[in-house]
Amino acid sequence: MRFTAEEAMERSLIDELTKNVSQWTYRDDLRTEDDLWENLRHKLNMNNKAVLDDVPLSDKEFEQVKNELSFPNFYRAAEFLAGENGIANVRVVRDDPRVGEIRLMAMNNRDIAGGSSSYEIINQYQASKTSSTDRNRIFDVTLLINGLPMIHIELKNRSTSYMDAFRQIDKYSGEGKFKGIFSSIQMFVVTNGVDTRYIAAAQKGKLNSKFLTRWVDENNKPVNNYLDFAKDVLSIPQAHKMIGQYSVLDSERRSIILLRPYQIHAIEAVQEASKLHESGYVWHTTGSGKTLTSYKVARNLLLMNSIEKTIFIVDRVDLDQQTGDSFKSYSATDVVSIDDTDNVNDLIKKLYSKDKTVIVTTIQKLNHVMRRYEGNEDSPKWKSIRGKKLAFVVDECHRAISPKRQMEIEKFFRESLWYGFTGTPIFEENAKEVFADLPRTTEEQYGDCLHKYTVKEAIHDKAVLGFQIEYKSTFTEDELRDHVDRQYNGTITDFDDLEPVEQEELIKKEAFETIGHKLTVIDQIVNKSRHKFGMHNEIGKQYSAILTTSSIASAQDYYRLFRKVINDESEVKISEQVKKRLPDFPKVAITYSISENEEHSFKNQEYMKESMEDYNEMFGTNFTLDQIGAYNRDVNHRLARKQDKYKFREEQLDLVIVVDRLLTGFDAPSLAILFMDCYPMPPHHLIQAFSRTNRLYDEGKKYGQIMTFRTPYTFEEKVKEALFLYSNGGESFVQAPKWEEAFDSFKEAFDELMHIAPNLESIDLLTEITSKKMFAKAFQAFDKKFQELQVYSDYTEEIAEQFGITNEKLEDYTAKYNNIIEEIKAESGEDDEDDDIIIDIAYEINSVSKDTVNHEYILGLIQSVMESRITQDESKERVEAKQSEIESYISDLKQSNEKLGYLVEELWKNIKQNPEKYDKEDVLILFEQLKEEEKESVVKNFAYKYAVDENDLMFVVDNFKVSSDNQLGENDLIKSRDYQAYKSRNEDAVKPMKYRRKLKENLKDVYIKEIAPLYER
Repeated sequence: MRFTAEEAMERSLIDELTKNVSQWTYRDDLRTEDDLWENLRHKLNMNNKAVLDDVPLSDKEFEQVKNELSFPNFYRAAEFLAGENGIANVRVVRDDPRVGEIRLMAMNNRDIAGGSSSYEIINQYQASKTSSTDRNRIFDVTLLINGLPMIHIELKNRSTSYMDAFRQIDKYSGEGKFKGIFSSIQMFVVTNGVDTRYIAAAQKGKLNSKFLTRWVDENNKPVNNYLDFAKDVLSIPQAHKMIGQYSVLDSERRSIILLRPYQIHAIEAVQEASKLHESGYVWHTTGSGKTLTSYKVARNLLLMNSIEKTIFIVDRVDLDQQTGDSFKSYSATDVVSIDDTDNVNDLIKKLYSKDKTVIVTTIQKLNHVMRRYEGNEDSPKWKSIRGKKLAFVVDECHRAISPKRQMEIEKFFRESLWYGFTGTPIFEENAKEVFADLPRTTEEQYGDCLHKYTVKEAIHDKAVLGFQIEYKSTFTEDELRDHVDRQYNGTITDFDDLEPVEQEELIKKEAFETIGHKLTVIDQIVNKSRHKFGMHNEIGKQYSAILTTSSIASAQDYYRLFRKVINDESEVKISEQVKKRLPDFPKVAITYSISENEEHSFKNQEYMKESMEDYNEMFGTNFTLDQIGAYNRDVNHRLARKQDKYKFREEQLDLVIVVDRLLTGFDAPSLAILFMDCYPMPPHHLIQAFSRTNRLYDEGKKYGQIMTFRTPYTFEEKVKEALFLYSNGGESFVQAPKWEEAFDSFKEAFDELMHIAPNLESIDLLTEITSKKMFAKAFQAFDKKFQELQVYSDYTEEIAEQFGITNEKLEDYTAKYNNIIEEIKAESGEDDEDDDIIIDIAYEINSVSKDTVNHEYILGLIQSVMESRITQDESKERVEAKQSEIESYISDLKQSNEKLGYLVEELWKNIKQNPEKYDKEDVLILFEQLKEEEKESVVKNFAYKYAVDENDLMFVVDNFKVSSDNQLGENDLIKSRDYQAYKSRNEDAVKPMKYRRKLKENLKDVYIKEIAPLYER
């Protein structure tokens, strides 16, 4: 089968974007960086004639522009592009000292599809070497706005996956190709023609394939074809909107966020409603970025002429905790004012001002504002405030404001619109109790549903994960019967005839408050949930968990019992398997609300002091009870692990014990497990709690995992009701298979693998490419199913033994699989007609435990130490502990990969000797350069020894396939030889007839020992 060449795809894409009445202009004259800079210079001169006083920029002046627009990373570029009120200006000091400094408009995001904006397409851009060890690269298609590269598109033909295009971009990033004028890129698009995805620009090491996004239309229909995607997303004005209106800067993570399609459709639906002066609500499932969507709705409503300000209402606790942090992070470069002070006068000033801004505040503050109005009814100032055209945006719209309070505010602000956001709307089925004429459902309170995106659609789009739910009981049937007999003095004579749910109704609360019950739960968490926590993952990449309890007293009991287990003072012992994997597991904290005047306030405060002392000792912090807010924020950060600082094991929490904190509005992608020792909640609270666990994170996190420990039959019934209400008919779709189904799927995959390759020897007999693909596909299927099986608590090591699966056998099969993959790569080509056997060439095997430390983890630690030196935000002892850890990990790495280990060690020594030199450097890019230098050195020495052309040898090395006898470019390499030079350089030189074989054998050996280890993960 002959596939469409990538050049033809480029041409078709350019034709699609420039056909008919299009604002895109194809520029085939822009191919180099110098071309692009000169093009930008022309645009700055044209768009700023008045400021320049018709005197174009001189070479010296334009050098200032080049320096300012050569960004160290994509995030810094995004900060610049955000500008002031959407206008990005570049500063230039003119040659004429009488003029001084001027500001030139580089981008105006208000001029979308008009004004000063221009739109150009380039292709086959030549990205030049950035160092002597580097090489030139040719980019596919790039879209320029006002002369700056904004969207880069990498195309592959239909014979490969769009993931190959993604990996190409990641490689370019690692090579430092997105520098200079190309450092302004904000969005990547990858496609193989039939599957297309987009993702926000990020540096090497932060570009996560889990966040590749497929476009869907307003009816949630997927748009996969690259030309259809171009029509919907890359045309003008949409492409400019993606960069200017549908992106958010997260200053905390220093990353760009591009909104997903459903978020964009929701924004547009709210804007349309506002044009009609209608209110309404948006139903977006929890975990799909609802808070971010509501933030961006509030921000983009300011683009409407009919709205003077938007008021974003959040719950007071949320503003103090994670939502407040998120808003501060999003709004750092935006016209958003977060009112997190107690000064009501400030809020009144903001409401009265003529500035078009978003005000983020709480309902409590607005109550104070309305009270200040009393007695000032005739004041022009108050009349102005009451008459302003406001849009209220309410995140978690049932928690942040009550129907009664909303009606009061609506009455006060006469010209207001209301837009509520919720992941769990209240319907007739779970309506609030009747109270006077107050609204009982979401629709009654806010109006029509303007946009809907349920958990079913979110899972289908891979925006969130499904749920794997296990219902546990700490009682056997006999223990349950004995408990009921004791509680009711033997009066329940028909116990065995009752339905399970009816039996559970007879269990009194006290049964779940015993030490025995709690220790059983702790044993399950500590010793029987290794795979749930991802202990088989590399260090630092484990998952976190929450244990929710029925009361503060119960949470305190759990914390004390955990401390005893950790200190080896309990009958529950941490297993050797756990200790071997994570010697410091579990790292546990507790958080609950502290009050001043309730009956148990003093006791609760004393318990919290004790737990905070443990916490301070664990992490080198100094929190006291009067800093409870700061302590809670720190707990959130260590559990969520969003900031780079918390990517490392010593800064992480494994488990936080709560009563009701963190169960709504808490966004923590690394959080994978919710343990529940409490009774079932109402449907909307249940889904909210479950949804803490199902954020996207890494390839190993397949589900949000829930484990309950009370009344399993009752709990299952309540979960079914909640999922029926909120999954849009997809209640079975959103749940992982039951254990029995998962086991059957695993057995089927295992049997298929054994049918194809019952032993290692049989793999060596696979000679046809079809049989090799069948093995690879079967082994991938087995690996997935085996990995999924292990997260169930029913899984035990005995099951692996039953199937003859040992880690040694897995390693052997994995080694054979890796060889087969290399052979498939070498033997497959564009004419391969074997389309019915589709495999993922880049699939990573997960079943084999990863005991070694990933070198990227060590590099991340080094980056962390470098940043701490600048920010001075860590104690000397903490930094020294990290340095010691780095050296220990390097020593371990040298045991498993000597070549890579010595390179990391060399980089670390250089940084320690001259830290100032590396202050502004990206360690991952430095290391990539070091690897390239090492490879170049190996190639240079080999080329000299065998007297062959260095460039020809580099080409062979870059395309080397260990499993292949004949390498790509081999003939050209042999032709380039100078036999006489070879002979003079080698005392043991072979005769010309044996030269080719000798070179090939030696090159393979050098590649395996010297080059391949550099690229192992």
